Amino acid sequence: MVVTLLPMSDEAFTSYFENAVVGYAKDNIEAGRWPQVGAYERSRADFEESLPQGLQTPNNHLFEIVSKENGTSVGVLWFAVVEQHGIKSAFVYDIEIEPQYRRKGFAEAACNALESRVRELGLTNIGLHVFGNNMGAQALYKKLGFRVTGLNMLKVVDPTCAKPVRS
Repeated sequence: MVVTLLPMSDEAFTSYFENAVVGYAKDNIEAGRWPQVGAYERSRADFEESLPQGLQTPNNHLFEIVSKENGTSVGVLWFAVVEQHGIKSAFVYDIEIEPQYRRKGFAEAACNALESRVRELGLTNIGLHVFGNNMGAQALYKKLGFRVTGLNMLKVVDPTCAKPVRS
């Protein structure tokens, strides 16, 4: 599978932003990190803080993942250039493949295309966050050479405060 990363259009960004806010809230609820109440608002605030100027937010790169085979947009990829202790890296905020294209190699191809972009930008490495319950993504990233550098853990001591939503 071969893909290209095309800069996201304004129209695609509007759709992406709304869908991503909902998806991020849902992911955090399902992972047990956030209670359902207020999750959408919290998610929107996180996105607005991360992308205050939308597509024009400095050091943020948002792409449509396009199949080279037929030119179809199969998903999105968003990463930011971050600097910590003098080391410039890419941090992937989102890789989302449309449901009908999942498990067909597009995410792996997008990660390979991302590596090329990162090298072109002269960045040292790529970091990302994966939810603990997303075993498919964890397996993919491990296959691609990512390694765990930390592990967040959570123990719910009052289950009435944070009930995961089942869809």
